[in-house]
Parts: sequence; C-alpha cells; structure tokens
Amino acid sequence: MPSNASTALLPVILGGDFGVYGIGRSFNEAFGCRCLCVSNSPAVAITRSNFFDVHHIPSGISDADLLATLLAIAQANEGQELVLMANHDLHSSFIARNFDALARVYALPFPFQEIIDQLTDKAGFARACAQLGIDTPRSVEADFAHYDENWRPPEIPFAFPVVAKAAKGEPYDRLHFEGKRKIWFIESAEQLEELWEMLARAGFDDVFLVQELIPGDNTAMRSITAYVDSHGEVTLIGSARVLLEDHAPTMIGNPVAMITEDFPALWDAAERLLTSSGYRGFANFDVKIDPRDGRAVFFEVNPRIGRNNWYMSAAGLNPMTVMVADLVEHRRVEPGRISREILYSMVPDSLLLKYIREDSLRAHVKGLIRSGLRFDPLLNPVEKDLRRNLTIRLQKLNHHRKFARYYPEATDRSF
Repeated sequence: MPSNASTALLPVILGGDFGVYGIGRSFNEAFGCRCLCVSNSPAVAITRSNFFDVHHIPSGISDADLLATLLAIAQANEGQELVLMANHDLHSSFIARNFDALARVYALPFPFQEIIDQLTDKAGFARACAQLGIDTPRSVEADFAHYDENWRPPEIPFAFPVVAKAAKGEPYDRLHFEGKRKIWFIESAEQLEELWEMLARAGFDDVFLVQELIPGDNTAMRSITAYVDSHGEVTLIGSARVLLEDHAPTMIGNPVAMITEDFPALWDAAERLLTSSGYRGFANFDVKIDPRDGRAVFFEVNPRIGRNNWYMSAAGLNPMTVMVADLVEHRRVEPGRISREILYSMVPDSLLLKYIREDSLRAHVKGLIRSGLRFDPLLNPVEKDLRRNLTIRLQKLNHHRKFARYYPEATDRSF
C-alpha cells in the first residue's frame, strides 16, 4: 500500500540498469509515484515499465552538461519534491562534486566529497577501519600517478594467489581497455607483472591495490545496507548472506542471489565507521567471513544504496520511506532494522542450487522457494507489458550460459 506522504514526489534516478529499476520499484511501492530515469541506454525493464519515464542523455556526457540537464529537469518540474538517486561510482562522485548546485533543487541522500575521498578510497577505508579495530584484507599500494620507465612495483608480502583492484572506483571506471576486469585474481608474480604493464599501457594514473586473498566461496560474503540521516543517526540497516555473485569480468562481485539475515556484530562495526566519519546518506558494505578463523573482513563501503537495494524492500523495510522522511518531510523516525527472511534472486532456481555446496544451506534455500519467499526485483506483478516481461525471462535464462563460461563450478576461492 503506497504511503500518503509526498504525493508530489519525483525521484530522478541516474543510470539505467536493474539496480536503478530496484530503486524506482521501492519508490513506487512506497509512494505510488512515477520515476524519471536519466540514462544514455536504459534497460528494457525500465523503458517498458509502467511507472518509469526516461530522459535520454548522450553517452560520455560531461559534468557541465549533466548538471545542466538535471537543473533543467528540476525547473521543468518546479513544485514537485525532487530526490536525486544514483547507483554507480561515477554518478556518486558527480553528485559529490556538484553537491551545492544540486542541493538547491534536489534532496541528496549522498555523503559529501570529503567523506567519499576518505572512505571510498579502499586504502583510506582500510586506515579508517584500523583505527576502529575493524578487520580489512592486508594490502599494498601501487601508485601509477608518476609512472615512467623508472617506476618499480611494490613488493608483495603475502603469498599468491592475490586479489588486485583499483583503490578508487571512478578513475578506473573511466578507463577502457581490452580484457578489463572489475577485480583481478592473480595466481603468480608473472601475472601481476602483466597486469602492471596492461594498466600502464591503458593510461591508468591512480592507485591500484594488491590484497591478500580471503578464501571461501560466494556464500562467505555478506552485504550490508545502511542509511545515515541528516542528524548523523543510522536510521536504517539491514544485511544479507550472499549465495551467488556475478562472475562476468566487469560485473564480478555483484550478488545475484542472497538471503536476508541479521548480523548484529557486522551492523555495529558498520555503524561505528559511519558515525565516526560524519557520513550522511546511503551506504553499502561488502564483508567476507574468513573460514579459517571466523573473523569478519570488511572489503569496502560504496557511497550509494547498492545495486541490489531492493532486497531491503522485499524483506519489509523500504529504504525510501526512511530517506524521504528525513530529507523531504524533515521528520525524525525510529531506527529500522531488517528482520524478515527472504530469498532475493535474479537467477533461475536450478542454477542457484547448483552453486550452493553446503547441504543444509541448499535445503534452506529450497524451503524458502517452496514457501513463496523468493523474490526477483525485475519480476514485478504490476508490470503488464508482455515484451518487457518476456525479455526479462529470457535474460534470466541467459545466466546459465554466462555462468558456464565464467564460473562453471563453485570453488573455495570464489574464482
């Protein structure tokens, strides 16, 4: 049942993937409002949705032109309560850089630039966690800012295989080169040297991290979603046990199936980090439980709600109601904590069950499916467009082919 709040609400959402659809679905379910997608190439799930409108922008649009576009949208919808949302590091950084101009006309559930600089740099994140006694992977930094023929890579003080990734998302996201991966799993010193050469040829000029590999398959991962209100209080938090992640090169690490579950110790650590740093807005944490000793290892915090945000709504705690109460209605709310167990899955049941190796966990997942507690953000009963729904069903089946190519069987190392 949509809330009576803010009948003139207009969410404006940057991007066009399934995460954007999930954001819009939560708004529509909470408030009955339409949403405006601002994207160069939105998915069919959005373009043929019955509650999305689309404002097309050119690919590679400049900061100045995107800002002008968003201000023009605000002017054209004067009198409505505008909320700007996004679900990509490039867009989060854009909003932070233009926060003052955008905040005049939009509610912005995002942290300020200095907080993004402090926490979303994975090296800075590790330093902030260390001050609070929160575990992160051991890491070394390779700085390409002044790369030349005299550049030397850092010594790696831990055993291979290792994990390599950009310290900050935006500089790497802007880079395009053949063979690019979101995360690199490196088996040897020779492979790492090849990566350094590849990054140099591509013109990478920021910091790349090499981290110890934390063992365990995808089911060792945890996802945490939180909202910090304008008073600095964490008014929403929830989490899920990941069952399966995407393994396509540019999407690896994104969960495609999860079970909601409360993890109070992880919540406490996340809340301490957010409140001590002066964070505001939505945040999404990636955490892995080390099977060797049971410790929780925090990988990163994303300055946005996260691609799989709709799992919170499916479990009965809609993040948009908490945020709108804070930034649009300017009222305090009691902190919300997720408690309902559901299965959030974007892949066919047979594929998911194939990758769950623990018998008791597989049986539990089957029980949730039989009980009607399996939810897919794109399979929305209010959507009646046949072409849209057929496309989504076919895309879901295509996961069989993708996993056969990139991750044919579950491993103890997740790759």
